[in-house]
Amino acid sequence: MADQAFVTLATTDSYAKGAMVLGMSLRNHNTSRKLVAMIGPHVSEPCRAVLHKIYDEVRLVDILDSGDTAHLAMMKRPDLGVTFTKLHCWTLTQYSKCVFMDADTLVLYNIDELFEREEFSAAPDPGWPDCFNSGVFVFRPSNETYGKLLTTCSEDGSFDGGDQGVLNSFFSDWATADISKHLPFIYNLSSIAIYTYLPAFKQYGHAAKVVHFLGKVKPWDYSYDTTCKTIKGQSQDASDMHPNYLLKWWELFSSSVLPLMKEEYGDQPFNSGCMESPIHEVAKKPHHPPPTQMSSQERKQKWEQGQADYMGQDSFENIEKKLDSFLK
Repeated sequence: MADQAFVTLATTDSYAKGAMVLGMSLRNHNTSRKLVAMIGPHVSEPCRAVLHKIYDEVRLVDILDSGDTAHLAMMKRPDLGVTFTKLHCWTLTQYSKCVFMDADTLVLYNIDELFEREEFSAAPDPGWPDCFNSGVFVFRPSNETYGKLLTTCSEDGSFDGGDQGVLNSFFSDWATADISKHLPFIYNLSSIAIYTYLPAFKQYGHAAKVVHFLGKVKPWDYSYDTTCKTIKGQSQDASDMHPNYLLKWWELFSSSVLPLMKEEYGDQPFNSGCMESPIHEVAKKPHHPPPTQMSSQERKQKWEQGQADYMGQDSFENIEKKLDSFLK
């Protein structure tokens, strides 16, 4: 449908890479809707060129000024600049209905059925389920709604300092008004929530349609060995996402996005622009010394501090084996 679109936002080159993978995952699962990427002025030209190859529309939006109304509101709350940028999606009035997706999401199956939902449909946030997570939501572009959101921003700010706080305040009846606007968690599966309720993930995880790489560490912060198809984390305690989903992200980046980036760079080395974060294509798997064994007490302390070794001893597969033996 030409008047409906998936929309994302990238304000940096790193998030532009995420948007490229997201767009490819939507294309690979045969979406019939348009794809729109909103980008900030700091996204480099090579990244913009790649996004133009994947998305139907790439729209440049200013982080600090989107016209007189937003500029006046921003003068009161300059701290909410990035939040204001995300609210630009309501200005896409050439579309009758849209689904917004953060650039750190990955589509695993066709999700065009989301367009059957109404504004404002979203999935619960794993941290506080009476709030929705603003990583995936259904909305109707409207200049009137946009103006009201800017007013909410400037007058009340955001209780979490970002767009999720503003949107939850504006659509404050989401938790109680209409259950049909509660998207199932499979449409916004938090990669870091998996380990908090493993039995539920084991029961329902196979049905996940969108994975959301929440947290400070993103897929593009890792390194990928294309020969061995393995991931290397930035640090041992940063690997807080499901390794299978992380591999899916990198496999898609390597097979579909990297060739497009090479077209833009030609024979030039990938040492600038949108290739700044770690992307290693090595011939051999790097040698790592065997990790020092921790005592049970040390492992327990690491878990309590949220520093489990999810890519090693505490990987999902090992936890699942332990869970299986316990259930038996």
